[in-house]
Amino acid sequence: MSDLDKQTLDNGHGNGQKRDSFGLPDDPEAKRIRLERFVADQQLLASQSIPTPHTPHIINTVRLPDALRKKILVTGGAGFVGSHLVDRLMAEGHEVVVLDNFFTGRKANVEHWLHHPNFSLVRHDVTLPILLEVDQIYHLACPASPPHYQYNPVKTIKTSTMGTINMLGLAKRVKARILLASTSEIYGDPTVHPQPESYWGNVNTIGIRACYDEGKRVAETMMYAYKSQNNVEIRVARIFNTFGPRMHPNDGRVVSNFIIQSLQNKDITIYGDGTYTRSFQYVDDLVNGLIKLMNGNYDMPVNIGNPDEYTINDFATKIRDKCGSKSKIVYLPKVADDPTQRKADITTAKREIDWEPKVTVDEGLEKTIEYFKGEVEAAGEIIPTGPDAVKPKGGK
Repeated sequence: MSDLDKQTLDNGHGNGQKRDSFGLPDDPEAKRIRLERFVADQQLLASQSIPTPHTPHIINTVRLPDALRKKILVTGGAGFVGSHLVDRLMAEGHEVVVLDNFFTGRKANVEHWLHHPNFSLVRHDVTLPILLEVDQIYHLACPASPPHYQYNPVKTIKTSTMGTINMLGLAKRVKARILLASTSEIYGDPTVHPQPESYWGNVNTIGIRACYDEGKRVAETMMYAYKSQNNVEIRVARIFNTFGPRMHPNDGRVVSNFIIQSLQNKDITIYGDGTYTRSFQYVDDLVNGLIKLMNGNYDMPVNIGNPDEYTINDFATKIRDKCGSKSKIVYLPKVADDPTQRKADITTAKREIDWEPKVTVDEGLEKTIEYFKGEVEAAGEIIPTGPDAVKPKGGK
């Protein structure tokens, strides 16, 4: 019972007075005040996110006129990248439908929007058709870390092929624009460095990573087949290594593993000699790139990544130092088909969608380390995932 209702009873209106179905005094003035309060609460809920343990800060939303508000589908929207994209789209005032089967996605990543009238969450597997009415589709659904996508390689292939066909079929039917989250993995172990979009790649079609690499390559082919045959509006983003808050703590990627190991003063494990290279971008930059690509006019593949290149040795040392850790770096056997170098050529992104990363790796790491401190504290202990195929653990 609210303070107002208690006050109404204390003022003598409760004795012998007719009550409504909630047991409150059937008083017109009290009803009016309760109604006004209810309307105000609903307006507040429709204007912001609700703080949660996973996303404690408030994200404000705007009210767009109907002519400007889009209905946007995000497959894999409860995942690491997808949930950050959802935050941006919700903040801009759009209506967002998240489709996720929660294999690697986590409900905690989007629970701060569950109350909002512009947000819908649908538990669904993209390998099965679905009927919706949307204006845009961000197709992000697919496990993206090697241990997770290798756990069920047939399912990974189905997600990239059947899932993409289903989303393209939906886009064709409702005349929606669709963006595919492709990957730098389509370049395989590159013989050209850095990798421009014109490079066709060097992929082992029967290797342990092929279920993901080749699945995304076929997905790109299908995107352009639907464009040429059915005039579907398409966009293709080739995403390079990305990190930030909400990374799955057991995804087995170098950023999450190195941070978790450093925070717990455990050995930092490097597979190989650590001389191979990667370029890392912060998730906010990636989200900016995806939105710019979706709403721009360029429809050929676009690399989205940070061209700052690090050896894995240097990156492990950087993370250890930022965590103030006493961890030792240890070396284990190299993983099969692991690319020796990876760096984004973002000339096309700069020219065609006016995009380049704004967040430095150091700034991004500080935010990510702070996030993982909370994850480690909540879990008590996190044992990082190794390179072998494994089903995602916990954290749902």
